[in-house]
Formats: sequence, C-alpha cells, structure tokens
Amino acid sequence: MIEKKLIADFTEQYLEGSPDYYLTDISVSADNIITVEIDNDHGVDINDCAALSRYLESKLNRDAEDFELTVTSAGLSSPFKILRQYKKYEGKEVEALSKNGQKITGTLKSSDDNGFTVSVTKKVKPEGAKRKIEVEEEIRFAFDEVKYTKYLIRF
Repeated sequence: MIEKKLIADFTEQYLEGSPDYYLTDISVSADNIITVEIDNDHGVDINDCAALSRYLESKLNRDAEDFELTVTSAGLSSPFKILRQYKKYEGKEVEALSKNGQKITGTLKSSDDNGFTVSVTKKVKPEGAKRKIEVEEEIRFAFDEVKYTKYLIRF
C-alpha cells in the first residue's frame, strides 16, 4: 500500500514553489485509490490539477505498486478542512453545523488556531417594543465543536 505521508511529501514539494497553493486533504484507500485535494487563494483550474497529477505519477512507480490517482480542487461547496480555508473566506457568508445539530448562517469574522467566530444577525423583540429589531451576535466555535463549515453560495 502506498503511504499517505509519501503522497503528502511529494505534493508539498510540488506546491513549495507556489505560495498561493496548499494541500487540503489526501486519502489513500487499502486498494491504492489516491485522492489529493488542493486549494488556492484565487481558485484552482483543471490545468493545475493535471500538472500536479503528472508530477505525482512521475514520482510513483506503477510497476512496483498499481494505483489510481485523482487530483482535485476543494470545491466551493466543500466543507473547510484546514485553517487556511477559513482565512480565505473571512468576511464572507458561511454555514456551520455544530455537533449538537445547530445550523448557523452568518459572516465569518475571524479564525485562528483554536477556532473561528461567526457574526449572526438575529431579530429580537425588546421588552415593551412593538416590532422586532435586528441584533448582531458573534458566536465562537472551537474546530472540534463543528461537523462542518462551508462557504454559502447565494444567487
């Protein structure tokens, strides 16, 4: 079986020359089906994926061990997997699902090594008022408190 670390090392070597590109995920199944997911602060196109795929194929020996390789980009609707993706979408609208089942939609305000903050607009009715008013609330999450966070696409 091809080692995940080996694929990660080769991918990092390839991406070293391009600081905008970064590795988001690698999976290697028991039958050597390899999936490498990359992202870029400005978007990834098919030529980027093809070039990395060719590079990885040149580093692996198909005669020694057969494998299937897929290089893909982190899609717009894919959940965030690393901190750099959170940084990329700061100031944009996201959806987060907490492990207790609460779905939050709001603006990603900030992120750091420990978690992230989402600003949510809620309508509340102050005591004695006739109408509800909009109030902004910031909710802080640790990364291990959420099932997923993803960019929210609106049309």
